[in-house]
Amino acid sequence: PDQAEDGNIEYKLKLVNPSQYRFEHLVTQMKWRLQEGRGEAVYQIGVEDNGLLVGLSEEEMRASLKTLRRMAEKVGADITVLREREVDYDSDVPRKITEVLVRKVPDNQQFLDLRVAVLGNVDSGKSTLLGVLTQGELDNGRGRARLNLFRHLHEIQSGRTSSISFEILGFNSKGEVVNYSDSRTAEEICESSSKMITFIDLAGHHKYLKTTIFGLTSYCPDFAMLVVSANTGIAGTTREHLGLAMALKVPFFIVISKVDLCSKATVERTVKQLERILKQPGCNKLPLLVNSDDDAVTAAQQFAQSPNITPIFTLSSVSGENLDLLKVFLNILPPLTNSKEQEELMQQLTEFQVDEIYTVPEVGTVVGGTLSSGICREGENLVVGPTDDGKFLRLKVCSIQRNRSACRVLRAGQAATLALGPFDRSLLRKGMVMVSPEMNPTICSVFEAEIVLLFHATTFRKGFQVTVHVGNVRQTAIVEKIHGKDKLRTGEKAVVRFRFIKHPEYLKIGAKLLFREGVTKGIGHVTDLQAITTKENGLEESLGPAQLSF
Repeated sequence: PDQAEDGNIEYKLKLVNPSQYRFEHLVTQMKWRLQEGRGEAVYQIGVEDNGLLVGLSEEEMRASLKTLRRMAEKVGADITVLREREVDYDSDVPRKITEVLVRKVPDNQQFLDLRVAVLGNVDSGKSTLLGVLTQGELDNGRGRARLNLFRHLHEIQSGRTSSISFEILGFNSKGEVVNYSDSRTAEEICESSSKMITFIDLAGHHKYLKTTIFGLTSYCPDFAMLVVSANTGIAGTTREHLGLAMALKVPFFIVISKVDLCSKATVERTVKQLERILKQPGCNKLPLLVNSDDDAVTAAQQFAQSPNITPIFTLSSVSGENLDLLKVFLNILPPLTNSKEQEELMQQLTEFQVDEIYTVPEVGTVVGGTLSSGICREGENLVVGPTDDGKFLRLKVCSIQRNRSACRVLRAGQAATLALGPFDRSLLRKGMVMVSPEMNPTICSVFEAEIVLLFHATTFRKGFQVTVHVGNVRQTAIVEKIHGKDKLRTGEKAVVRFRFIKHPEYLKIGAKLLFREGVTKGIGHVTDLQAITTKENGLEESLGPAQLSF
């Protein structure tokens, strides 16, 4: 493939003793590639600009890598060799191609932050795998590794996750794993990592499905990791979780765990079963089984470029087999959005989604969530809402914490917790937004969405009540009207008008929507909002910024 102008992959034939002018040019180019990959770039040396694999002799390769090191030092980055490959040409001298990862040491805490949601059936080994990755020690086969991840007593007793917990795994600029192994604290991990992967450990059990949906819709993960146990194969909620990831268009990769428990044939059977499901017309994915470091590097790059590729890892949290391949993959995995998109988001007005609310002694009320657009600074004044009667209240951000260490500025797409000081906690609920006062946010009780009914026992008609999930909003709504039809059956599409039964919510046109009720499930997106004017609230004129209640 020809080399793209944008993107963070650079082809270089050779870099032997460049002149000063050429060297400056190369450094500028490296800065650009690093900016495109948000602090990461891949250099392929021995490759022509049109993608032709030429290869270099030992000596030229050594000189080229030396020049690359000099360039990296100049920009303040580190380099690691990902892999070397020999090219078969009819020459006597062996020629090689080298692929190098350049990663910039983070200044001012700007590490690359990837969010990975962890899905899979109950008892497939999700929490144990995360425990092993983040604690750096293997499991004893009876669930010792996962004890540090649980948040509630009943989770420790039953060994099942019911809440959403976050675990972090860092990589430093040389690509080595930074985790809790040397009894480091979270702050130390943040300080010494140039890339952080936040794992969102979701619940596998069917009864906690609403928690899992909330985790997938509100925390906006970049990728999902579907964990399948080798001895049970695809069972229980696995298909459902696979469907959720597909519906929300989250690119996913698959980890087959517990391979130490079963024979090779059983593992192969599970792999075949997965490959069959992935190749079905509904999925249209290309499975890619990872067996070596080389595969892992290819998988990470292909996966980021085309979401149709699904890497599959087979590993064991007890024996540690193939665990390194997953680490290599996570280390190279590039962020999905490029720097341009993030900058565009940062120029918009501030909007923060409230996902969790706590009270912390001596700090006051604290909210956790994701900044979906704009920039949020300490000491900024924002408004939060909508309250039950559709108003927005003013508040001030006292301090910001990101990955458990203090942070002055929050940029679009980052997750954090904000301390609000003495603000009354009872006024807040999950699903609210905090926006800048000049945004003049629109709220609605009635909205229309184009939906597809995925599964329904009888017919879906007017007056039906469903729980609607849109981003961090989750509330029961009534079906008021189905346009052009009286009723819907499984697999049909339609535009439907919903009305929230409790209080108005802040929604955006085009937002993805999931709804469920018992066995009924559907997906879609918001197409139209009926913004509330304040006649319905008993006031004469529409809400201007002046009517904001203090």
